[in-house]
Amino acid sequence: MYSGELEVQAKRKAIAVLQDEISRILHASRELATVPELMIKKDKKGIKNAIEQISSIEEDVENLRRKITREVADVGGLIMNRENLLNTAYTMDEIAGYITGISFKLSNVKVSTLKSTKLDKDITVLIELVVDQVYKLNEIIRSLTTNTANAIELAQETQTIEREIDIKYRDATIKLLSEVSNTKEIMLIKDVIEGIEEMADKCQRVSDSFILLALSL
Repeated sequence: MYSGELEVQAKRKAIAVLQDEISRILHASRELATVPELMIKKDKKGIKNAIEQISSIEEDVENLRRKITREVADVGGLIMNRENLLNTAYTMDEIAGYITGISFKLSNVKVSTLKSTKLDKDITVLIELVVDQVYKLNEIIRSLTTNTANAIELAQETQTIEREIDIKYRDATIKLLSEVSNTKEIMLIKDVIEGIEEMADKCQRVSDSFILLALSL
């Protein structure tokens, strides 16, 4: 078998692991999207279950990242752009970490603060946008080996979402600083909305990496 064929096979195997990673991240982000409403309902059990689910998924993603690291190491120099594969896997691992951090900090914000300022709605919108971004990543990686043109088009859509998140993030920050006076609450909510914005940036990095993979197949 030609070395070129072996490289393609190795890449496809690695991409299959990345698909598993992004699928779990999508599940975790959807769990995160339930937290604001659960908080408003004061559903402590629901919040606890969501956070536990997210934490468990983060462990799964970390294990998959280790798996792809081992597999890329096993093929040695066979994959020319193996650094891109590894960087993608590690960035996805970071995304899972952001989801865990956001859910924990959000769950510690006072419900009264969210209600009085209606920041729960702003945070919900931001989370829903980043969930949509992760969903696009899921679609991109599933298109890599079948429809490169579609993958590239979806990547452009993730960039559009990322820009919208930037705008919503700035609006939410201004609202937070003008309507919340408690320092602890400001710090917690600021960490939440900054975490979402930074997570969106990581998603865009993964999107760009996926396109590099698509062009190399």
